[in-house]
Amino acid sequence: MHEVAQVQPKTGQGRLQDLGPNERRALLVGTYQGDPGECLKLLDELASLGSTYGLETVLKLPCPIRKYEAATFIGTGKVEEIRQICIDQHCDVVVFDDEISPQQQRNLEKLIERVVVDRTELILGVFAQRAKTREAKIQIELANYRYQMPRLKRLWSHLHRQRSGGASGGAVKGEGEKQIELDKRIIRAHIERLQKDLAMIRKQRQTQRRLRERTQIPTFAIIGYTNAGKSTLMRALTDADVLVEDKLFATLDPTTRKYVLPNRQAILLIDTVGFIRKTPHQLVAAFRSTLEEAMQADILLHVIDVSHPQAIEQAEATLAVLKELGSEKHPMITLLNKIDQCQNRSMIHKLRVRFPKTVEISALESRGFDDLTDQMLKEISALRKVLHLRVPQSHYVLVSEIMKEGKVLCCEYEENDILLEVEVPHHWERKVSHFVIP
Repeated sequence: MHEVAQVQPKTGQGRLQDLGPNERRALLVGTYQGDPGECLKLLDELASLGSTYGLETVLKLPCPIRKYEAATFIGTGKVEEIRQICIDQHCDVVVFDDEISPQQQRNLEKLIERVVVDRTELILGVFAQRAKTREAKIQIELANYRYQMPRLKRLWSHLHRQRSGGASGGAVKGEGEKQIELDKRIIRAHIERLQKDLAMIRKQRQTQRRLRERTQIPTFAIIGYTNAGKSTLMRALTDADVLVEDKLFATLDPTTRKYVLPNRQAILLIDTVGFIRKTPHQLVAAFRSTLEEAMQADILLHVIDVSHPQAIEQAEATLAVLKELGSEKHPMITLLNKIDQCQNRSMIHKLRVRFPKTVEISALESRGFDDLTDQMLKEISALRKVLHLRVPQSHYVLVSEIMKEGKVLCCEYEENDILLEVEVPHHWERKVSHFVIP
C-alpha cells in the first residue's frame, strides 16, 4: 500500500502562522561585505518588523561574507554556528534580512532544524495581519501567492517519504510532483481571479478620480518611510479617525480626508502605506494600484522622521520606490517631522540641502503648520497658470470649457474676438496655445 497525505497546499504565510504562541523566539541573521555598521542598522529594523509581527528577538547575528553560497546562502560553518545558537538559546525561527531562494530555504531548514524565513516573508506576514479593506487583503493575498509559488516543493517535501509494500515491491513515483503541479494550477487560478478583482477596483478608482478632477479640488498625497508620522499628520490636520501606533506599517489602507486651508481653499489629503528599505518587489507590484492612486495626486507631502539616526537612508528609500513607480519628478514638499525630538541639527541641514522645499514640523505637537500651509498654497498656485487669450466668438464652446475648468480673471469683447485673462491648470496651456496673446 502507498500512503499519500491529502492536505491543502500551504499558501500565504503558512510557515509563520504555524508557529505557536510559545514558539516566537527569533534569531535574526544579516550579511555584509566590509563595514558591519549598515548591517547592524538593518537588523535593528528587522527586529522592529519582527516585533510588529509578534516575534521576540533573542539575538542579532551579523555575518561577514566573502561570497554567497548557492546552496545555503552562507557558508556551512556559519550554518552550524546558527544551528548551535538556536539550540543554546531555544530559538524557534531564524529570520534572514536578505531574500533567499526557495532551494536555499529548504537546505537551511534541513541543516538548522528550525523554521527559516527571509525579510520578504516577514514583511508579507506583517501586511497580512494589518490589511483591513478588501483591496488591501486582495493585494496581500496576491503577493503571497506569487511569493509561495516557487516554494511549493518545500511544502510538499513529506511526500518523498512514501512507503512501499505488498506484492508490488516498488514505490510509486511522482505523487509529490503531481500534487505540486495541481497546486500550481490552483494558485494560478487564484492569481487570475485576484487580478480581475483588482482590475475592477482600479476602474472604480479611476471613476472616483475623474469626479475629483471635475471638482477642481487639489489633492495632496502623504508619503514617507513607515512610522515617519504620516498618520499623525493626517489626524492633526483633519481630525481623521486613523490608527496612530508606534509600529512599522501601522496603516496599510489609504485614507482620504478633506481639509480647508487658511484662505478657504479646500484640498484632499491622502494617507498612504509607508515605504521601507529593501522593499520586496512583490509588495511594490501588489500595491501598485494603491500607490498609483497617491501618485495621481497633484502634490506629494514627503514626511521624514528627522529624529531617526537613519533619516537620510529612509528618505532615499522612499525616493527609490517613487522612482520605481515613475513618480520621482512629482511636485513635492518635504516635511522634516518630529523636529521636537531631533538632537542632531546637522541632520536637518543635510536634509535641507538634499531637498529644496522643506518645512520643519512636529505633527504630534502641531508645530510648523503655518509654514506648511503657506508652502501648500504656493504649490497649488504653481499648478495653475495665468494666460491672456484672444478667442474668436466662433470658438465660444472653448470659452465655456475654460469657465468650467479654470477661473476667468478678466473678460472683454473686441470686434469678433473675446479677450480673456484666465487662470487654468497647466495641462490646459497646450490646449489653448493657438489663442495665447504673447
